[in-house]
Amino acid sequence: MKEELPLVLSLFPGIDLLGRAFEEEGFCVVRGPDVIFGGDIRGWHVPTGRFDGVIGGPPCQCFSRLAHMVRQNGLKPRFGNLIPEFERVAAEGAPSWWLMENVPDAPLPAVPGYAGWSCLLNNRQHGEAQNRVRRWSFGVRGPQPKVLMIDTVALEPVAFERAALGGTDRREIPVKPGGSGKPKTTLPFNAKSQKGFSSICHKQGLPEELDLPGWTVEGKCKAVGNAVPMAMGRALAKAVKEATS
Repeated sequence: MKEELPLVLSLFPGIDLLGRAFEEEGFCVVRGPDVIFGGDIRGWHVPTGRFDGVIGGPPCQCFSRLAHMVRQNGLKPRFGNLIPEFERVAAEGAPSWWLMENVPDAPLPAVPGYAGWSCLLNNRQHGEAQNRVRRWSFGVRGPQPKVLMIDTVALEPVAFERAALGGTDRREIPVKPGGSGKPKTTLPFNAKSQKGFSSICHKQGLPEELDLPGWTVEGKCKAVGNAVPMAMGRALAKAVKEATS
């Protein structure tokens, strides 16, 4: 008899690089609704007991430190706090475990009946150049939390790059010979530039020649820039697999 793969529900998937990392570790991933495909998690329900795990990263705009700049200009982040929707669906689905990703200042999820554990990780801890910090929260059914044993490198890269953004990208380039010798920052890549999209793909651990047919370059930049870096996703997927096997 063929062994059944652990079934995972991916919430707020976007282009779902996190789900892709879990698939590489042997999980079967089912993707929930997402706004980029016209979906809306609010009011969406999931059957109880069908999924072994639930993963996802609710929109982080309202918790990002850049949100203060947005509000200062009289605007509001596009999405409000949707972490309660993650909590609701996880509670409805009643999986064995759940994993949530967000920015460091986001509130920790609380799902009734689950014990949670949380940590901060930088993408550089996985041997990558992109300096990108994210908070990971892991919950298991029962009263006792479980700590994920996440593989990291012994030494982070000395040189690093700024975090990829959903709209533009910035990169470090050496100054001209005879200058201070310190790196300087180029002007932001235009979000409609293919060069900018290739740079974001590189930072996120994807092939620079990646294409998303039918998407505008601006849309591709946002989708890839807002996703979980592949190196970080792989490390978390491996840790969850070891913790739940």
